[in-house]
Amino acid sequence: VAVKIVSLGKQPQKQQIVNELLVVRSNKHPNIVNYLDSYLVGDKLWIIMEYMDGGPLSSVIKEVHLAEGEMAAICQE
Repeated sequence: VAVKIVSLGKQPQKQQIVNELLVVRSNKHPNIVNYLDSYLVGDKLWIIMEYMDGGPLSSVIKEVHLAEGEMAAICQE
């Protein structure tokens, strides 16, 4: 698993985070990282997700040059 820790004290839009959790909680798909659970620990929200061996897509696209067709395939999935 992977744990994303969000400091709620520094978040001006707490309702947006709650709405996002409600959406990811209700959607399961083999092509997306799935939400498993979440916990409130003090003023921090711990979000438990499936672990991605290659890391987040945002990190990959910063390090690797993708051709237009590759980007289209990723977006389609």
